Amino acid sequence: MIRVAVVGAAGYIGGELLRILVSHPEVEVAAATSRSLHGRQIDGVHPNLRGRTRLVFSPEEELDRYDVLFLATPHRETMSRMPEFLAMADTVIDLSGDFRLRDPDTFADYYGLAHQAPELLETFVTGLPELHRERLRTADRISVPGCMASAGMLSLVPLAEAGLITGEVAVDARTGSSGSGAKAGTENLHAERSGALRVFAPTRHRHEAEIAQATGLPIRMTATGIEAVRGVQLVCRAWLADGVDERAIRSTYRKRYGEEPFVRVVAQRRGMHRFPDAKILSGSNFCDVGFALERGSPQVTVIAALDNLVKGGAGNAVQCMNVRFGRNERAGLEFTGLHPN
Repeated sequence: MIRVAVVGAAGYIGGELLRILVSHPEVEVAAATSRSLHGRQIDGVHPNLRGRTRLVFSPEEELDRYDVLFLATPHRETMSRMPEFLAMADTVIDLSGDFRLRDPDTFADYYGLAHQAPELLETFVTGLPELHRERLRTADRISVPGCMASAGMLSLVPLAEAGLITGEVAVDARTGSSGSGAKAGTENLHAERSGALRVFAPTRHRHEAEIAQATGLPIRMTATGIEAVRGVQLVCRAWLADGVDERAIRSTYRKRYGEEPFVRVVAQRRGMHRFPDAKILSGSNFCDVGFALERGSPQVTVIAALDNLVKGGAGNAVQCMNVRFGRNERAGLEFTGLHPN
């Protein structure tokens, strides 16, 4: 059994980690921490786990040594504490944004402060198995990408690496309210969020830098909050290299993802679900990728969708753990999503 602990287990990502891990056939969840709720039952905060675990929240001071430490800790705080976390586990899987960018200057530009552990940035492997599986097999420090970044990377990297797209890419991202976390402010009150289509990052969302780092292309990203609770959908418009046609794009995706357990290429020509839709992915670890080409147009429209808390967070982290420890990559992640939902 893989002995794990979840730090910051009271939030939405922490709850999703617990939901997946308590059902994982090869995992023992040894600890789940909360600064303010220690001593309380897990299912008092995560009621979907009633009857699934007898764990109570523990204070971080009681953390011991583990095979894996999952960090669902706040952005901008995790970096200063990383040395103590690294001493607690053989493998640390970080779901904060603090170790996603390799360049400290880029981090400072997008996060608004200097990185407090720049010497550690290059030691982390990007936690996206579809792009970094071989490195993850031996990685002891893993940084899980952001939810919108994961969708952007999975949809754009194959085309960029194959030289099928070039120049600046425009990314229009839409995300549900759970992406703001369990402690979001008044902007996430039901009265403010219901019915809204709120552009909260018209430029320079921090996930923009992650996609640019992965693709090697300039990215210009806009992010909009939508009424849904879960889900991310990206619509990306990229310039085609000379001579690229629909067959080349479809072939590239199928070659890259044909054997992948959690990326599905949506290639239907008609019907309601012919393009990726986050609604049918709720609770699942899938990312769906599709595209559209207008005859004679120099651009391709690439669409990607996933559940921001699962493939965009906790599920992807568990998938990385499975790869790192040589387990079945699907273990704990078989849920297919719901329809209708």
